[in-house]
Amino acid sequence: MKEILERQRTFFNSNRTKDLDFRIEELQRLKTLLLSNLNRLNEAIYADFGKSPFETFTNEFGLVFLDIDEACKKLKSWAKRKRVRTNWVNFPAKSYIIPEPLGVSLIIGAWNYPYQLSLAPAIAAIAAGNTVILKPSELPSHTSKLLAELINTHFDPAFFHVVEGGVNETTALLEERFDKIFFTGSTTVGRIVYLAAAQHLTPVTLELGGKSPAIFTEGANLQMGIRRLIWAKFLNAGQTCIAPDYVLLPKSIREEFLRLAKEEIERASYSIENGNYVQIINDRNVSRLSQLIDSKKVYSGGKIDQEKRIIEPTLMHEVTFDDPIMQEEIFGPILPILTYDTLAEAISEIKKREKPLSCYIFTGNPALKNKLLNELSFGGGAVNEAIMHISNSRLPFGGVGNSGMGSYHGEAGFRTFSHYKSILEKANWFETKLKYSPYSEGKLKWIKRLMGMK
Repeated sequence: MKEILERQRTFFNSNRTKDLDFRIEELQRLKTLLLSNLNRLNEAIYADFGKSPFETFTNEFGLVFLDIDEACKKLKSWAKRKRVRTNWVNFPAKSYIIPEPLGVSLIIGAWNYPYQLSLAPAIAAIAAGNTVILKPSELPSHTSKLLAELINTHFDPAFFHVVEGGVNETTALLEERFDKIFFTGSTTVGRIVYLAAAQHLTPVTLELGGKSPAIFTEGANLQMGIRRLIWAKFLNAGQTCIAPDYVLLPKSIREEFLRLAKEEIERASYSIENGNYVQIINDRNVSRLSQLIDSKKVYSGGKIDQEKRIIEPTLMHEVTFDDPIMQEEIFGPILPILTYDTLAEAISEIKKREKPLSCYIFTGNPALKNKLLNELSFGGGAVNEAIMHISNSRLPFGGVGNSGMGSYHGEAGFRTFSHYKSILEKANWFETKLKYSPYSEGKLKWIKRLMGMK
């Protein structure tokens, strides 16, 4: 690892990655590599999750290809030095900002979307002109192995290299000094990464998680809202960091909501055979999730196939904030439904807890929509939709507080892996004596005027 890191530092210092055409060529090389190996990539993720080619494209590679295409198209605009206004104090001069790459970057991917959550930040890092060491999650072993094979065979390791392994390898990597670390995963591990980065004052972007609420108000379009909510919740069997973690709704619409939600689950007919469902990642998570299901509060679903690692879509009702399922992020196909008497009560309960990564508001009332948007703090979200905000690259994606720091996607990703260098360029044809001694009351008055002070 030390050798790879030093080779990457030498490569970066050669200024090869400062060349915008080089970056574009490498991004296009990555896209071509993925497209030519789609069948193998589909087989690998099916071996890990049972994920269908349809969902692998829509949830993983579709977003990756959009990221590459946008970066190639807009990179020269993003990387331009940008002129800014110069104040009178510095006359005659011009001022501008130069985006520059940070250097050698470490990207630690997550297991739940093993292609997209590893490659999307790598694309941003390459677009910004960094070298990349990618550490994919070891849990989906088939995808990790194939990513390592493809990238390490087709890219110069001094520029882009995959390191496989688990806790020991990740710990060893974190002991080294990087110029940027990007981590996607749990808040617990995020703290470990942040602490390790602090030893070298390395800037960090943390994409974490949390209990993301879906809030329904009276008058919401239940038929449409529930269809979108159920799709978002049970996509990838709930193993999505921005999945709706629980539902808050008025008591007056609880029975109708439960009935419609159950009908929508039945209509979707979730199964691996139908291509719209996946396995839980491993036995440990099956066990963890099974302990969160209170059979007395199951409204529908709840069946578990330990051997196949399948938990059917499950609705739980009569849940309170004190229940075990409300003490941690679920990250699985279980949806607790909680009720409130007043919207103020619901807002208060959310505010008592850590800031979530996402929030989804289902309402037809503009005043209530604005109240929720103004009073609740969360990473990002949607109104009358769920999860789909991630598909718009113009919306920076990231958390706040315990749900993460920093953001990426589109130009936000380029910014995350860049330093914006501020430059004042002074002309030599004139120089005022105001800043030089001897000082005087007259000079001070002129300085104050130039600064806009009376």
